Amino acid sequence: MSARINWPGIVFMAALLAAWELSARAVHSPSYPGFLAVLHTLVTDAPVFLQQIGITLTRAAAGFALAFAGMVPLGIFIGRTPRVGQYLEPAIDLLRPLPPLAIVPVAMLFAGTGSAAKISVIFYSASFPLLINAIDATRSTHPLLVQVGRSIGLTRAEIMRHIDLPAALPRIMVGVRLGVAMALLISVSSEMLLSTDGVGNYLMRAQEQFQIAGGLAAIVVIALFSLAINACVLRIERRVLAWHHARLALPRG
Repeated sequence: MSARINWPGIVFMAALLAAWELSARAVHSPSYPGFLAVLHTLVTDAPVFLQQIGITLTRAAAGFALAFAGMVPLGIFIGRTPRVGQYLEPAIDLLRPLPPLAIVPVAMLFAGTGSAAKISVIFYSASFPLLINAIDATRSTHPLLVQVGRSIGLTRAEIMRHIDLPAALPRIMVGVRLGVAMALLISVSSEMLLSTDGVGNYLMRAQEQFQIAGGLAAIVVIALFSLAINACVLRIERRVLAWHHARLALPRG
């Protein structure tokens, strides 16, 4: 099925951009650049923006990959093993409400101010959406499926791999979408606090030097790449969960 073009949304965005440009020309202040000025900065500094957003996305991808590789298996294991959950869940409940940027001083203490510190903060921020969704999804697996697995002689590890993981996959993909968004958000935020490169650092330097057009252009770059990444994640989700969506569509058909 081909995607339909959202013409009302396009018209609305065009109207907002036109209103922005007209209001900027009316104000005529260097502190309020118009859309065309921001677009000019975006085109002029495109190589710089691409280099800086590449650094940011590399860190975000590294932190998210570590979180996915560690938290999804751990979440399935905790969900399938209640005794382990009794030991670990108090620590999870204690750490989960902490804002990711609150652990920046701890990350700096153990990992310095390089990429390792930023990746560790990104890992922390992306871990909990993946972990919590994996735990809850595993616990909501239909007991009959587990009983069937045990009746045919599957071990606990095999039940987690062949029954719990497929059953939990829809909820895990929800955690993936949340984790990707958090990874990108914290990657930019951490660069604003303790970095000498990345688009977050570019944004801070533009703010300090009163380069308003450059700062707005950096925000546009972040928004565009976030939109593209979200579209990629949705496409991957549709492919991975094609069987799930087809099963949901059966009663409607």
